[in-house]
Amino acid sequence: MDYKDLANLIFPDVKPISYYEEKYIPRNLPEGAIVTRFAPSPTGFVHVGGLMQCVINRQLTNQTKGVFLLRIEDTDQKREIEDGVAQIVNAIKDFGIEFDEGMLNETDEKGNYGPYKQSLRGEIYRAYAKWLIEQGRAYPCFATSEELEEMRKKQEAAKLRTGYYGVWATYRNLSVEEAVEKIKAGTPYIVRFKSMGREDRKIRHHDVIKGNIDFPENDQDIVIIKADGLPTYHFAHAVDDHLMRVTHVIRSDEWVSSLPLHLELFKTLEFETPKYCHYAPILKEEDGKKRKISKRKDPEAAVSYYHEEGIPAQSVCEYLMNIGNSNFEMWRKNNPNAPMSEFTFDISKMSVSGAIFDIVKLLDVSKNVISKYTKEDIYDEVLEWAKRYDKELEDLLQDKEYALKIFGIERGNAKPRKDIAKWSEVKEAISYMYDDKFLNNTSEFEYGKISDKEEIKKILSTYLEKYFDINDEKQTWFDKMKDLSEELGYAREVKEFKKNPEKWPGHVGDISTVLRVSLTGRMQTPDLYEIMQVLGKESIEKRIARITGK
Repeated sequence: MDYKDLANLIFPDVKPISYYEEKYIPRNLPEGAIVTRFAPSPTGFVHVGGLMQCVINRQLTNQTKGVFLLRIEDTDQKREIEDGVAQIVNAIKDFGIEFDEGMLNETDEKGNYGPYKQSLRGEIYRAYAKWLIEQGRAYPCFATSEELEEMRKKQEAAKLRTGYYGVWATYRNLSVEEAVEKIKAGTPYIVRFKSMGREDRKIRHHDVIKGNIDFPENDQDIVIIKADGLPTYHFAHAVDDHLMRVTHVIRSDEWVSSLPLHLELFKTLEFETPKYCHYAPILKEEDGKKRKISKRKDPEAAVSYYHEEGIPAQSVCEYLMNIGNSNFEMWRKNNPNAPMSEFTFDISKMSVSGAIFDIVKLLDVSKNVISKYTKEDIYDEVLEWAKRYDKELEDLLQDKEYALKIFGIERGNAKPRKDIAKWSEVKEAISYMYDDKFLNNTSEFEYGKISDKEEIKKILSTYLEKYFDINDEKQTWFDKMKDLSEELGYAREVKEFKKNPEKWPGHVGDISTVLRVSLTGRMQTPDLYEIMQVLGKESIEKRIARITGK
């Protein structure tokens, strides 16, 4: 008997690998086109690192006219969660990222290189496992869990590497006849890869991001087909990346240690090895130390956090691009209004040491992004967010015409307002614009320099009686504020006051602050004139009357 007899006994009904090589032909793409994939397990929420990978992959494939696919690696079915695939697809789609190929939901897919769910590709893996057995590069292993545990304890006691390799690979050199006899007797087994590597020999690999890396060769005889007939990740990813014609594997550097194994698998299977690009994970600074951003410790590790906080998808993607490529920030400064898709991403400029995730920086980026939105864009996104997370805000926005006026304040001009970083801030930012919220607020206001209540009433009464006209143009309104200041003994100009502060009790800015606080309850707001135009005559009179009692 020979290896082919053994292979036929283990996998009697699989197609030859030539069938799959002919079925999944090389892609007809422009020269230099990148084909890459996002390949998560449906075992939990999408991590922000996974989202960053998607942002990068999408950018690279767009700029090279390549293909970005979604492959679901669900061979560990014990950990799979309900609707895990749909959660992944929807989480990424929420950030405006569409896949060219792959799973659309739990059952549907698009593309010619599927199935895109590993649990549906069993016959393909078995075909390549059979071929490896035929070549003498894979074998059935009959080791029980008790045998493996005993072996591990002996290795640890002897301070040796743990694993199934060398002299510890007890079923590696079983004859074909002995293996066949055990299989026919019904002895349980799995299939292992037979490594030809030696730990005392070195290999050198060029990583697109990290450069040249030296490793010991792989000598582990890893499991490639488990007892349930499903492949392990290492074997499945090699077969899938080959047949899906992936050119670049862009992944976190936690996978660097697996490279020797993956390179040996590709070589043994006679596949062209993709270019590996291992980027440093996203880090977080805590107590002066850096650590990986953690699913367990950090709410911002889950992409759902950004939706719950109302940080726009565009803001998050721009910030992740900023982390991904060191030259993006300067590009954005030089191209403030260009779509992010025009930026040319360079894999070689990805961080080797790891970028710090800075929520303050993210919110700064978000303020800039939102400042470029139209009032209609803001209304639509805020309303959509409020429907999911804030019923009170949703109710405020029912008068769309009025809400659009509010969102239009200081928008669309040369220096648009930058006071909103996320939709969860909007209710607090605009609530004073609604009379039923503002007039029922019984808290005392802070007026700044002019704090005497009678003086405040005098300022407001004089303004309302002699200077207020809702139809005034902005310059006319401001000139009247100066006239009011002069009439009440305050400096018309701030610069005059600064030259001789002893001469006046304050200046026009202090008078404006009295009006601002009386109308909004706040010392810092967007443009007061624009606010007053939105509030209208009746609301302004009610708000001033609340202070003056008239």
